[in-house]
Amino acid sequence: MSRIFLKHQSPLRRRYGSFDINSKCDTDALTIRLESLNGVKRAKVNDKARTFTLYSDGSWDVKSLEKELSKIDFGSFANSNKTSKNRLNTNEPDMSGLLRSIAALALTPVSSNNGVKFTISAVGCAPLLVRGIDDLIKNGLTSRVLEAMAVSVSLARKDYTAANSTNALLELGEYIEETTAQKSDDLVKELGKPNVDKVWVEEMVESQKVLKQISSHLVKVGDIVVIGAGETVAVDGHVIAGEAMVNQASMTGESEPIKKERGDRIMSGVIVKEGQIKIWAEQVGDNTATARIKHYILSSLEEKSAIGLKASKLADKLVPVTLGLSALSYLVTQNMQNVASVLQADYSCALRLATPVAFKSAIAQAGKNGILVKGAKVLEALSSADTFVFDKTGTLTYGELEVISVTSFDKNWTKEEILNLTASTEEHYFHPVAEAVVKAAKKLGFIHMHHEEVEFIVAHGVKTVVSNKDVTIGSRHFLEDDERINFKEYENEINKSLEEGKTILYVGYDGKLLGMIEMFDKVRQNAKDVIERLKTLGAKKIVMLTGDVSSRAKAIGEELGIDEVYANMLPRSKAKIINELKSKGSKVVFVGDGINDAPALMSADVGISMFKGADITKATADISLMKDDIEALTQIKTLANKAIERIHKNFNTTVGVNSAILLGASTGVFTPIITAVLHNSTTISLLLNSMKKLKMS
Repeated sequence: MSRIFLKHQSPLRRRYGSFDINSKCDTDALTIRLESLNGVKRAKVNDKARTFTLYSDGSWDVKSLEKELSKIDFGSFANSNKTSKNRLNTNEPDMSGLLRSIAALALTPVSSNNGVKFTISAVGCAPLLVRGIDDLIKNGLTSRVLEAMAVSVSLARKDYTAANSTNALLELGEYIEETTAQKSDDLVKELGKPNVDKVWVEEMVESQKVLKQISSHLVKVGDIVVIGAGETVAVDGHVIAGEAMVNQASMTGESEPIKKERGDRIMSGVIVKEGQIKIWAEQVGDNTATARIKHYILSSLEEKSAIGLKASKLADKLVPVTLGLSALSYLVTQNMQNVASVLQADYSCALRLATPVAFKSAIAQAGKNGILVKGAKVLEALSSADTFVFDKTGTLTYGELEVISVTSFDKNWTKEEILNLTASTEEHYFHPVAEAVVKAAKKLGFIHMHHEEVEFIVAHGVKTVVSNKDVTIGSRHFLEDDERINFKEYENEINKSLEEGKTILYVGYDGKLLGMIEMFDKVRQNAKDVIERLKTLGAKKIVMLTGDVSSRAKAIGEELGIDEVYANMLPRSKAKIINELKSKGSKVVFVGDGINDAPALMSADVGISMFKGADITKATADISLMKDDIEALTQIKTLANKAIERIHKNFNTTVGVNSAILLGASTGVFTPIITAVLHNSTTISLLLNSMKKLKMS
């Protein structure tokens, strides 16, 4: 999509140019994108020179790298609101200003000549004065303008110690602010760093299976990826062979390794601690869980909350107040030192910086606990949510069918034989129904029945041949309408199971209905506790939506303490319910996992997708759970509540403390140096407070 050209190279460093990079480039977003490339350890973007430099971790493939670079649309990384100094600096904070100001402060007392003192001080303070003039021209009255005025007043009064001390404190404060903000950004970006460059895949060569190592971005859907101890999984898929203990801490926050074996689903980003497994790749490249994390990270870094915008606007409005107070102080006291002191103290630094840092720290903490949040607005909306709406299957239930009974309609076939026949036919597929049947058969001592090649018919079932007789397994529509198998004789048994909310798999043999396997999706053990906890966290109403029959839906609702239950729901009806709740003034959170939940997720104030949710569900949701535990809902709600509480406390502290500092400065209690120390110390303290880890329980 973009034309790039190599400007300089070394074994571990390459600098490229692109005319699509310009002064409007969002260098932070582009840097994050470049650092997501395979083999890239670090990236630096120079928008003025229209270049970017990539540093290797020692494993990059230059041809593959440049192929990926050519696909990036550098022109799309434009930010019309980019300021002259970007706070989200991905490079190391610049110490030059701090060193220059300290040097001026140290050298000024050495000279006895006022001219020399003025020259040294002017050189040391020049960047601050230039920034102040630039801000005044471009943005009007800002905190930088006030800072420049404060130093200018001290220089005019020949109070060089005050001017240089103030400048040094401001530079120190800015350096610490940038360092703090950078650490906050790094917490978030760390979650999306690539960690797999090469993978082993199993291929057939002359009728023999051989292992071949290839770049991870070359893996295709359907490839068999082999992962051994110490290696990181690069694809999303299912285990088809082997056993392993895997550490999922990087993706789900679970510290204890868990066992993965045939049929288990596995995510990219997890680490195999013991054993070896073969994975059938279902999601590769940009569709994997780790790739989606990178997308979430870009969103969370760039998005501003309503609270953050409000703080910025308030900071702008308070600048004239500070300026007016300095003028009033001079009129009353006729003392320019008081004026210089007042100009040192403003609200803007703490108001502008503490809020986004608090949000980013919370988002990073959520990510490390297996909860991906798409930005500050989401946390803000979640904190005020008062209504939680659940789709039943896969959320309040495990979303995993379990065989609870087998019914035989042929006295020559036992229940165990029907289960073995079905498991023998279904064992090669990863459909939830097939997995439930195979699991149940193994518990009873699975005996494999020889069969011919299995034909899989999408959305219907499977067909094969056993002992020269046709076997058909699947839905009633498939067996009755397509295969012409008679169901009338068994209507009573079938209807009774359906009324109880059971899922039925029908088994046909030799043109007759041989039996049925009844399955059930169990309610999660901690679902009731989670609902009770959500009510203590601010949820006034809990609603359940389901396509189940009314009797089964109401029974689950009563069991879990749900306030409202809607049964026999169609996909389009779910979004309608959400909109009706919102029209009544409710702040709605919707939790779902199916493809048909996407409209409801988009309609809600906050959409949350479950761990096993469909890809479209995860793409649509504002929050995506990377662990199969509904307890994560209470964790993220708790985190959102506490993050907003912290932001409000910071806000009140900023206004209260800085107002007190302004009062002391305007009455002459505080000198310019003391005012600068108090003001910057307050800002730094609030920043450090914003980065503290919050309790999620």
